[in-house]
Order: sequence, then C-alpha cells, then structure tokens
Amino acid sequence: MRNWMIATAALATGAVALAAEPMAMFGVTPSRNMVNTTDKNPPTEFEIKEKKHIKWVAKLGSRAYGGPTIHGGKIYIGTNNESPRNERDTLLRKDGKREAVDKGVLMCFDEATGKFLWQHVCDKLPSGQVNDWPREGCCSTPVVDGNRLWYVTNRCEVVCLDTNGLADGNQGVQDEQYKEPTDADVIWHLDMMKDLNVFPHNLAACSPLVIGDLVFIVTANGVDEGHINIPSPDAPSFLCLSKDTGKVVWKSNIPGKNIMHGQWSNPTYAEINGMKQVLFPGGDGWLYSFAPATGKLLWKFDCNPKNSKYELGGRGTKSDFIATPVVDGGLIYIGTGQDPEHFTGVGHLWCIDAAKSKGEGEDLSPVGDNFDPKAPANAKSGLVWHYGGPAKDPNKEGRDFYFGRTMSTVSVKDGLVYAAELDGFLHCLDAKTGEHYWKHDTKSAIWGSTYWVDGKVFLATEEGDVWVFEAGKTKKDPIKIECEQPIRSTPIMVNGVLYVMTESNLYAIGK
Repeated sequence: MRNWMIATAALATGAVALAAEPMAMFGVTPSRNMVNTTDKNPPTEFEIKEKKHIKWVAKLGSRAYGGPTIHGGKIYIGTNNESPRNERDTLLRKDGKREAVDKGVLMCFDEATGKFLWQHVCDKLPSGQVNDWPREGCCSTPVVDGNRLWYVTNRCEVVCLDTNGLADGNQGVQDEQYKEPTDADVIWHLDMMKDLNVFPHNLAACSPLVIGDLVFIVTANGVDEGHINIPSPDAPSFLCLSKDTGKVVWKSNIPGKNIMHGQWSNPTYAEINGMKQVLFPGGDGWLYSFAPATGKLLWKFDCNPKNSKYELGGRGTKSDFIATPVVDGGLIYIGTGQDPEHFTGVGHLWCIDAAKSKGEGEDLSPVGDNFDPKAPANAKSGLVWHYGGPAKDPNKEGRDFYFGRTMSTVSVKDGLVYAAELDGFLHCLDAKTGEHYWKHDTKSAIWGSTYWVDGKVFLATEEGDVWVFEAGKTKKDPIKIECEQPIRSTPIMVNGVLYVMTESNLYAIGK
C-alpha cells in the first residue's frame, strides 16, 4: 500500500524520475521519441576499417540488440557470451581449448575509454528456444536513473542493479549467482515465469519505462512452440512494479487469449489533455492506455483493419508490434509489424489523438476499414491519419503495399515523421496530416530505428551500413558508411560522441 501511495503522489505532481542525460533509456525520454536535441555536429565521415575518427572499440558477443544506454560515465549493452570475460563462463573441450557457454549478458563499459567494468551474466532457461532462443543473449535496453539500472533478462526476470557493480560492495539481495569483482550487484529481481506464470515466447525483450516510483514492463507472454496454444492466457502481459522493491503494484492480462504470437514492444508515457497514461502495445495488435497509478483502462485502439487476419508464419495481413509508440505534440505514432523471421508484408503506420478519450476505456479505433479521419463513421475515433495498406497500383508502387511491417520506432521533429520498415525503406511524412513526402530504399533489412540529431537522420541496416539523411520535406542524396558487420540496433549520440553497435562491437566515433 505504501508503494502505491508514493507512486500516486509522484504521478500527481508530474514527477518523472529520469536523468536529464540524452540517452538514459531507449527512446531518449519517456515519450520514446528518437530525437536528440542536445548534441550538435554529429560525425558523418568515419571509417571502421581505417579507424578514421574512431575513439575506441569495445568487443561484445556475437549478437547485440539491447542498448547502448549511456548515463553517468558508463555504457550498458545487452549481448551474448560469445566473448566471455570470465573463464567460469567457458567449457574446456577435449582438444584443450575453451569455448563459450551460451548465456545472456549485460555489459558495462567506461564511457571515456571503452574499458570493460562489470557484467550481469544469466544462464539460459532449460526450456530452450520456445522461451529463450539460443545465442540471442540479452535483448532488453536498460533504463538508468541515478545509481540504479532496470532491465529484463533472457530468463524473463526484471532486475534492478547497482550501476557500480560489486565494486562498492553488495548493496541489495545476497543471492547473486556470481559474486566476483566484475560481476553485477543485484538490488532486487522478479522472476516473471516463476512468480507470475508468464510464458515468454522466444525471448523476453522489454526496455523498461520508469515513471516516478514505478517501473512498467511488457512481459513477452505468448504462444507455445506450436504457435497455436497460449499456455498462460491469464498471466500478465503488462506489469507495474515498485522501482525500489520490485513488488507488483498492478498488472493486466490484456489481451489474454487474443495474443497472436509474442509481445516484444515497450511501454511509453504520455500526458495528453492533463490525462497521465502509460501506453501498452498488445500482442493482439491493439494499443492500450492505462492510468499509471491504478491500472485503469483509459482507452484502446485497433491498429489493424477489421478484415485482416493473422496466419501462422506471418503469412496473413494482421500484425502486432515490435515498434514502440511515440508521443509528440499530444499525438501518438506507431507502426505494426511481426517477428523478423516472418519478414516483410503489409503494414500500417498510425497517428492517434488520445485527446478524444474521456478515460472510460473507450474504443478510439476507426469504424470498419475506412481510414479517412474526416469520414462520418470516424468522427468519434482517435484516428488522425493512417499510412499503409494494399497498394492501389502495385506496378507504380513497385510492390503490393505502401508501408511494410516495421520493427522501428519513429522520430518526430519539426512537423515531420521519419519511419523505417523491415523491408529497407525509410519514409518521411507530415506529422499532422500524414502527407507522404519521400521514401528511400536502403536495399537491406532494418531492425533498428531512425535517430534525429542536429538536422540529420541516422539509420543502420542489417547489411552493416549507417545511412545519414538530411532532415526535411525534400529528399537529398544520403551518405552511406560501411561498417563491415550487421547492425540490428540504432546509432545514438551522447556527449558529442556517436555510438554504433554492430553485431559484435561497439564503436565510439568522434570528429
């Protein structure tokens, strides 16, 4: 009860307990808008092979998705154990050589030098790929506030860590599996599988949201290995915890039996028309809004046309979310997508006005498949504009749809939306009307997000290229920088340094 009272008081005053540093969390701020208004003059000419403008390089595992998060002179990255820092995390083979044991790892590095400081190492779940996909490591991007860090492990645990590791003693729980000087100091942990009966599909991956004294989590609850049965429909899909203790404040099992596959997106905070709310992208393709302190459902919005259908293997036209909702100017932006193993298909990009809600759990979706927000049937909906769906002229469009499935969170700046899709396209649209200004085909899959900084839009691809676009309504020839390894993350800039995280390395780049 005390945790709930403290949380309510903090939310009532509008307190947001996040540091002012540009990247203390995924999405820069609780609105998750991938825009950096602090740094200037990002480096646009650098070479990985020739080490031109490379300050330092930190070796990661063989997969890296979570992060980087940079705060207080330290960098935090989720990866796997293919570059073990400790002999105990290896096996001795018959030939006398050592090989890495498959584990999930959160690594901490020194921001100035790239020196390895400490790590949180987690064994794989014994259930295998249905809950904890081999070699994928840790996919959660941490959020950091002061000397505390929160993230979700590959074992579907929410953990709170001391940002100093065990270097300043054991501050929290005393049951850490590993307690050497370069190991993590766990303050608290919540096992969502054991304690809440969550069944994560393939991997838990949420990047937590901290607001006031609360932390919000998408649990990854999903289907079993057969992709039809949902083992735990009553388990929570969305969680609100005390950030200090990990105790459950409230939980929601929406969407229950309507989960299509898994739930791998992230929550977002918004205050629209004085209504404080947290946004949950559900595994049924609906976007839900909850009152942060109580868990009351405020409104919901269906991000799929009513006639769309989900089919096994992603062959259908209905999708859920990998992208994270973004709030800017009182409007909400989100695109639909699926597991990248399903690859491309028809997608939808939405702009939603939650000010239409009275906070009574209303359905703000447009009626039927009418995407015109001015149509009489849509007068009471929260639809502002929509981009996507089947192409009227596939020959002219060059494919069967306007906008493909996306894993990417958008950037909204100066009245423009920059939205990437898995199929390799970057789109620029008007933030208020949805007017489509231009697109660019990178000819490579895109897993990360667009990132706006000082009039430039950065975007990385699976081919290992970093693209740099001039922001604006008119498309100009972009810069392409080859980085030699696949990139499945978002380039970010903090304190005058650009960070590019490839599959197995983190590059700190400066002029």
